[in-house]
Amino acid sequence: MSGFLGTILDGLAALALAAGLPFAAGGPPPLAHGYVEGEYLRIAAPSAGMLESLSVARGTQVAAGAPLFAIDRATATAERDRLAAALAQARAQRADLATGKRPQEVAVLAAQKARAEAALRFSTAELVRQRELVARKVSSPDKLDQALAAYDRDRGQVAEAEAQLAVAALPARPDQLRAADEAVTQADAALAQAERRLADLAPVAPAAALVEDTLYNPGEWVPAGSPVVSLLPPERVKLVLFVPETAMAGVASGGALSVRCDGCPPGLSARVTRVASQAEYTPPVIYSVGSREKLVFRVEAVPDRPLNPGLPVDVWPVDAQATGAVQ
Repeated sequence: MSGFLGTILDGLAALALAAGLPFAAGGPPPLAHGYVEGEYLRIAAPSAGMLESLSVARGTQVAAGAPLFAIDRATATAERDRLAAALAQARAQRADLATGKRPQEVAVLAAQKARAEAALRFSTAELVRQRELVARKVSSPDKLDQALAAYDRDRGQVAEAEAQLAVAALPARPDQLRAADEAVTQADAALAQAERRLADLAPVAPAAALVEDTLYNPGEWVPAGSPVVSLLPPERVKLVLFVPETAMAGVASGGALSVRCDGCPPGLSARVTRVASQAEYTPPVIYSVGSREKLVFRVEAVPDRPLNPGLPVDVWPVDAQATGAVQ
């Protein structure tokens, strides 16, 4: 008989809570009514294209960093490869400007210097010989002048060859090097942008989450910015409560609440994270005989374990749970 009576009392208590009325046999009425709300992450691609692959399914869990889907990336991949080649070319040109001439070119200049030095040795010997001949009055001063001119010419050619060898070892002018550096920077930035676009076409999960829904199938055309996957991380589930004015004295940010809902395990609790600064009329979603047309404050709280969004909940102060008033 007691079991039958307990069943009747539980049924009456449930009806009273649904109507927003206190029920003496079950303890004090709830502090507030509300529901579970999820803040979904709707993952989309920035560019339109055909859905190439879908890596997740509705109702499954996905780890942080796991692939979600991929939009057709053929064009984006080709552009990335083109920009990677352009960056390699810019870097090679910068390195070439910094190293001077090639070894083969330096070898040509060295050979020209050796030929000039050989001509200088000959003209030097001829100048010495003409000076001796003129001193003995065997040769004319004109030949001495010619020998002196040849000596000066060959010495100048040696100096020119030495200068060319020195220049060949130098890098390009500073302004050319700066221009080459800027070209490398621009090519690097363009490649980074292309790689970012390629990654955006195949996004990964930003956090561990439940796959709440998938909105397209492989082979379908996805408009730019249209969500393909909807995720619900457990930390983005919250309780939305509507506390009457008369009960606001017992609610504060950071405070604890006891939670009860249909089919939920006992011992649920939540921590208050936000309290509205202005009152509002009771939303239609929680209208009851006792709460209609009353001013309430919106309160948000984080449950200590995941709950399904849309689930109606009732909350009590923690002290009510501690005294056993909430069953």
